[in-house]
Amino acid sequence: MSLLQTVRRHRLAACKVVLVVSSALVFIGCSNDDTMADSVVATAAPNLSIFDGCYTVSHDEPAQIKVSEIDGMRVMQMKEPASSGRVWDDPEPLEVLDNSEIPTYFSIDPDNVDALIARPDRVLVLAHVKPVYANIDPLLDSEYLSYIYRGANTIYRVECDDINTDILANPHADIVIDNVNESI
Repeated sequence: MSLLQTVRRHRLAACKVVLVVSSALVFIGCSNDDTMADSVVATAAPNLSIFDGCYTVSHDEPAQIKVSEIDGMRVMQMKEPASSGRVWDDPEPLEVLDNSEIPTYFSIDPDNVDALIARPDRVLVLAHVKPVYANIDPLLDSEYLSYIYRGANTIYRVECDDINTDILANPHADIVIDNVNESI
């Protein structure tokens, strides 16, 4: 065997090795891309059960909004006035919103929000803030944000109750506001 034949044989063997290794890397890369695509699909559908429960605007008040699941969709109900003869109104469907809509309703980075749901008329929008972020942001004292007719604030998840409350009563009837300009 001549030196030229030996060099050609080694080059051919080296080409085969390069071909096998590159094919293996392409295969591994493709399988990782598939795994990543599956992860993206899995995270695209948020866990809406985080919204199931009752909410109020203050820790000291009874539940005013109830979110639950009926036939695979999230619905909301509001407390009825005591004179209505029932505690909760009829369920209204809620829609899942894309996180790209967060800036329309809340001044929070969309990366810090798990899920966003809303009434179809967008009068009520609820967001669930990632617990880690809610714990470090001094402006948040709850993992839940609400946008109710042009205003955003935190709301609180509370125990659901079936106690009728008179939500139409004047909550400010006994409040006296002193003149803040008077000297003490």
